Amino acid sequence: MTLVELNTVPRYRAEDELIQVCGSRAWVRGIAGRRPFGDLDRLLRAASEVWWSLDETEWREAFDAHPKIGAAPTSAWSGQEQSGMRRAGAGLTMDLEAANQEYFAKFGYIFIVCASGKSAEEMLAILRSRLANAPEREIRIAAEEQDKIMRLRLEKLLKP
Repeated sequence: MTLVELNTVPRYRAEDELIQVCGSRAWVRGIAGRRPFGDLDRLLRAASEVWWSLDETEWREAFDAHPKIGAAPTSAWSGQEQSGMRRAGAGLTMDLEAANQEYFAKFGYIFIVCASGKSAEEMLAILRSRLANAPEREIRIAAEEQDKIMRLRLEKLLKP
């Protein structure tokens, strides 16, 4: 899809494309409602502006659309983003699963990290370090990671 197409397709079609970028329906509606965008930079700015205007419930809806780090990808994009998991052995995969469970038990949502370019070992180290965060701090960090993921996915969506 091109930016011109995103700007001109019917709203329902734009929303169908945008939900692949972010699982928050409020974010999708917000972006679709701001069309047209003059260029990618304006779209990326709007994506972040809409994201940071949402509340924690809407953030969690976006988080819920992701597979857990180390779990089977739910889309081609999440598979690419978690490509560092391909070389993870069984022990590392089990360690990630245990840390994911601990994270979910503490925070009530899955661990969100912009996994692009990170190895399984790096993701596990990040996950373990973030377990020490207070819930108020961690939700902001997870939201920052989601913002990074959305920006990458918008760029992928609009590749010619």
